[in-house]
Amino acid sequence: MSWRSTVALLLLASNALAAEGYILGFGIEGDSADGLAVSAIGDLALTETTWLTGSIGKSKLDLPRRQTLETLFADLGLDHWFKPVGIRVGAAYWGDSDLLDSVDWRGSLYWRGDSAIISVDYEYRDFTFELPRLGDFPGRTATFDAHGIGLSGRFPVSESVSLGFYGIDYEYSVDLTTDRNQAILQLLSFSRLSLINSLVDYSAGASFGVDAGRQRWLFDLATWKGEVDGSVTNSATIRLMTPLGDKSDIEFGLGVDNSELYGTVTFLSVYLFFYGAT
Repeated sequence: MSWRSTVALLLLASNALAAEGYILGFGIEGDSADGLAVSAIGDLALTETTWLTGSIGKSKLDLPRRQTLETLFADLGLDHWFKPVGIRVGAAYWGDSDLLDSVDWRGSLYWRGDSAIISVDYEYRDFTFELPRLGDFPGRTATFDAHGIGLSGRFPVSESVSLGFYGIDYEYSVDLTTDRNQAILQLLSFSRLSLINSLVDYSAGASFGVDAGRQRWLFDLATWKGEVDGSVTNSATIRLMTPLGDKSDIEFGLGVDNSELYGTVTFLSVYLFFYGAT
């Protein structure tokens, strides 16, 4: 899963913890392809049934020929639960304005019980791609969009065990599988933090969470298919969240991607979370 998706899932999960207060989180993720990302997330309970969420981050990836790719990410969302049905809306910016970036709009309609949730999700992505000069090709600016429809959910198995799932499928307004687009975009295919990992045909995943006292273990399995060349990436992650104090936690994550596009990459993340009452 891309760094962008990891932060999005952290935001979705945080509502359950911020029922009557706020959460602030700060994290760093690095991988064996010399990729590095830092991010900050927040979740504020405006009322007992309304939450404002946001995140901001930056990633850096060293490319061949001593080039560096830097990606920005910012997200803002609003969630209201009408009991038992709720809605989520949000907007995000992601990418590098000199190469490939997108403005994203999303909405979800969900049913939520005391501890279970099922959500139907929609996302619209508006891309701008600055095609660089390559050989006889003079370069140009291209725009295209994508519509995604998905389903996600989380439900308890017992008092200490929960299961989660998600899946989304995208339709693009242009054909990204042409030889010209592949030749350019594959220059960015070295890491899970690469720009190409945002151009997916579909993505799906499942999680298994276990509470052990005040600690929580989370096991994630994910897969996604690239829209450009059809390559498939499978990912497995294990996370451990443990208290630092009465109002703070630390989470460690360790995982591996096995990609037909960029091979095997391992990654490590650390997040700090701080809680308070409003």
